[in-house]
Amino acid sequence: MTSPGGPAAAEDLRRWRRDPAEDNEEEEIDHVDRLPDSVLLLVFNRVSDVKDLGRCCVVCSRFHSLVRLVDSVLVRVDCVISDDPSPSPAGVAGGDSARGVFSHLARVVLGGIARPFQALGHILAPSADVASDRRSPPSLLSSSSSSPLSEFSHHSPAEVLRNFKEIRRLRIELPAGELGVDDGVLLKWKAEFGSTLDSCLILSASSVLSSSSISPKSSNPNSNPSFQDACGGDDGGSIPESFYTNGNLKLRVFWTISSLIAASARHYLLQPIVADHETLESLELTDVDGQGVLTMDRRQLQEFRVKPVSASGSSQRTLVPALSMRLWYAPYLELPGGAVLKGATLVAVRPSQERWREVASSGECGGSLGSSDRCWISSAFEEPYRSAAGTLVKGRTYCLEMNSF
Repeated sequence: MTSPGGPAAAEDLRRWRRDPAEDNEEEEIDHVDRLPDSVLLLVFNRVSDVKDLGRCCVVCSRFHSLVRLVDSVLVRVDCVISDDPSPSPAGVAGGDSARGVFSHLARVVLGGIARPFQALGHILAPSADVASDRRSPPSLLSSSSSSPLSEFSHHSPAEVLRNFKEIRRLRIELPAGELGVDDGVLLKWKAEFGSTLDSCLILSASSVLSSSSISPKSSNPNSNPSFQDACGGDDGGSIPESFYTNGNLKLRVFWTISSLIAASARHYLLQPIVADHETLESLELTDVDGQGVLTMDRRQLQEFRVKPVSASGSSQRTLVPALSMRLWYAPYLELPGGAVLKGATLVAVRPSQERWREVASSGECGGSLGSSDRCWISSAFEEPYRSAAGTLVKGRTYCLEMNSF
């Protein structure tokens, strides 16, 4: 029981007499300021998106200093602009007949990929205010002080990322895949690089169908063994003769070379980013369409730093070494969920000096893959394409070689 003249009674009296302004001051206390730096860093690492981190950066000086220490960053590239104008239609038409399919491939792929990627060094032209004052260091997102917070002057990923000091995991997303394919065509690739290409997997199909659209005759497993065996058929999985004569093989070669050029162009552009961030442990350069993914782990990043990159002539891309390739094909391949790949093809690529771990009694190409190669292939894609790759490699293997380019 509280005595009338005791300390507790005096405290109660002070509470009753307290100025309401004091209560307002207590309510205005920013409890975020009470959070330790380690907790705020966990939050910023979950945010990861560089634009959102830029907005956090301008909240207060404490946020500004902590944002620079995040170790997981996502950069979404808004668009890619080419420095060089596209070839005129007349020039394209005139060159096709004179140069043939591979010259046409070089012009289309190099002109459509390498030059736009060369311009990735400046995603969009900086604003006039920023361009006129290069001496002042850019903010995290190079935002103009005269513009609203939502309007940013765009800079290259390398410029933006220089504001971060402890990046360990970096993901860069391009606005679209480089390779224009027809509607319904499936083309996905995943490449690993050190100072040059370590490996690449390319999964393609001429079309993706629903199982209901396949005629009963072709969808019957007895009449079309490809649903049982990825490269099925009574002939042990041989590619049909029509594959060579109707242009399907040329198309697959085109897709393979195009994917390798796209991957090598992405790799070439990563040099300044990797050089600036020695703390990097993993890097992924992908696109919103999910067409291609380039990855580098800690070992590959270190190799990239210490070994000079060989450029392919005057092209803004890394030289692709001589390659040894394995190809698997299925006329039809059913995926989990009911979709069907028509003309499904999987191409696994390694440099020629890399030894394929194949188990073949004859010692020749075409034996079943070793466990490590099979694991590499089966883990490259997400479902349902992981199942497609795993099924295709159970069929007959075809071997190809390609010179450096």
